[in-house]
Amino acid sequence: MKIQEKWIRAFEIMFRKCKVETGEIVRLLTETESRSINVQLAELALARMGAIPVQITVPSLAINTPVPVRSTGASHVIQNMAPVIQALSGPGLVVDLTVEGLLHSPELPGILGSGARVLMVSNEHPETLERLTTDQDLTAAVKKGVKMLANAKVMTVTSAAGTHLTIDLNHAKVGGVWGGADRPGLVQHWPGGICLAFPAANTVNGTLVMDIGDVNLTFKRYLEQPVTLHIENDYVARIEGKNLDAELMRSYMAAWQDRDAYAVSHVGWGMNPQARWDALQMFDKADTNGTELRAFAGNFLYSTGANDVAGRHTLGHFDLPMRHCTVALDGITVVDQGQLCNDVFQ
Repeated sequence: MKIQEKWIRAFEIMFRKCKVETGEIVRLLTETESRSINVQLAELALARMGAIPVQITVPSLAINTPVPVRSTGASHVIQNMAPVIQALSGPGLVVDLTVEGLLHSPELPGILGSGARVLMVSNEHPETLERLTTDQDLTAAVKKGVKMLANAKVMTVTSAAGTHLTIDLNHAKVGGVWGGADRPGLVQHWPGGICLAFPAANTVNGTLVMDIGDVNLTFKRYLEQPVTLHIENDYVARIEGKNLDAELMRSYMAAWQDRDAYAVSHVGWGMNPQARWDALQMFDKADTNGTELRAFAGNFLYSTGANDVAGRHTLGHFDLPMRHCTVALDGITVVDQGQLCNDVFQ
């Protein structure tokens, strides 16, 4: 794939949102299976800005899981190696170009605590990154959503398809992604535009009905038939559906032989009006990580897998963006039948 100047410009725009300065040393964390064109684009953009890119490359890990791992946001390539952690620690920007990303990695809290700020560049085709790089500022709206999550006691999710989910937000960890990593201790990912909560243990109950057109991002697949998840005290107790989509989910979850693979990881909703639900249709699976579909405005995102707040650690992970849901916080609707209630975030 040939480097395009417009892609360099897109990276430069994002780095400016991260407040990269002339002469700043910027660390690029890569692995041997990183998308090479994105690594090159990052280096060229930083050099054009007068910054100094320093690449830290670690080996991609041998496969030791029973099934393929995709789109987890939990890269384990650092392997707690002290020299690597030391190189990534301290003030300044770290650009995460690993395949899975550091968002849920065990080493990230220590790196952020050292004063670093981290921009996780999702493993996407540069076209996706370019299209979702604009001057639009989601910061205020996402921060308002995060504040609402932090102050809320209960999230409810309903849909005409039959979803009826209740999430107790007491003791949940909340966060948001709006774009630039512009201050020490902050991690952001590109593309962005999400409000999230990691619920505490035994706080999620109800029925989640994934309808036709909802998305299983682990499989990078639109559902063609409904699938119902019956959730009891955080865990998927039963996957209902006599169709291929349900069979695939049952098979993948069972392969981990780990009960925590069935538990809730995080819940939230998308805030980015420029992200597209239908974008997955336009790319081969190797050319997308699906981050755009986590962020499209008005989706309800339900995810299974690791959740530090609940004390659960597992590699099994599903990200499941759903359309046409209504999401409310203490009775205040933030998403109405799949449409973002923009006035709430003013």
